[in-house]
Amino acid sequence: MNKELIDDINSLVLNEKVVFVSSANAEGYPNTKAMFNLQRDGLTTHYFSTNLSSKRTQQFMVNSKSCIYFCNQAEFKGLMLIGKMEVMTDRKHREMLWAEGNEIYYPDGIDDTDYVVLKFTAESGNYYYGLSNCTFKIDELVTATA
Repeated sequence: MNKELIDDINSLVLNEKVVFVSSANAEGYPNTKAMFNLQRDGLTTHYFSTNLSSKRTQQFMVNSKSCIYFCNQAEFKGLMLIGKMEVMTDRKHREMLWAEGNEIYYPDGIDDTDYVVLKFTAESGNYYYGLSNCTFKIDELVTATA
């Protein structure tokens, strides 16, 4: 994969405010939800905050397989990353995403037992751009940028 394409993918991830996050329900059907694009570590790891009691979190606790999708409607570009989602309940991850005003959702603050962080780790991806598709393994993409 060339540097220009990698830069385009990184730009999409950096600039999109909303990410579509998919889990699988008990029958194996996909469930998709829009979530805020809060924080990431390169293209490999992405973080989201949510409730422990949420349907999506409960699904990830049973089946960690997931995908996330970034979409630029104006340019008709999309990036799907496939991987696994972990439910993080430790203070380190909670502090990482905690923001002033979150008390509205979590009255007991950062230690609210219903506040968790979802940690997505990508394994592969597919980038759609200019009527073309590029499928890749995350390791290949990371190696190409090193």
